[in-house]
Amino acid sequence: MNTRTVLAIALLSLTSAAQASSLCSEKEQDIQREIGYAEKHQNQSRVDGLNKALKEVRANCTDSSLRAAHQKKINEQKAEITERKADLEEARAKGDADKIAKREQKLAEAEHELKTLQSRDY
Repeated sequence: MNTRTVLAIALLSLTSAAQASSLCSEKEQDIQREIGYAEKHQNQSRVDGLNKALKEVRANCTDSSLRAAHQKKINEQKAEITERKADLEEARAKGDADKIAKREQKLAEAEHELKTLQSRDY
């Protein structure tokens, strides 16, 4: 996805969070919004996929399942950070400046992703 799309989704998610009465209704609104975008751009395969996702949300979504899935993502991200730190330490032990810089960048990205996940109010 391009940056504008990601930014639009993030802003719309924040707006819908303020209006949604539950996490599942928020998710449903986000999918409906994406369906509108896909229809506007005449992307029928995307519309079909989003309609399928919408049916799944309506049939199976519970706030507790969303919270559990979100916590799982946070735990996975923490594990990734631990792995990135180990990779960085290994690069530092070898003394390779290029690898150190790359590993530091990847660690910073993983930490940023964790902060983003944790800022979400589930």
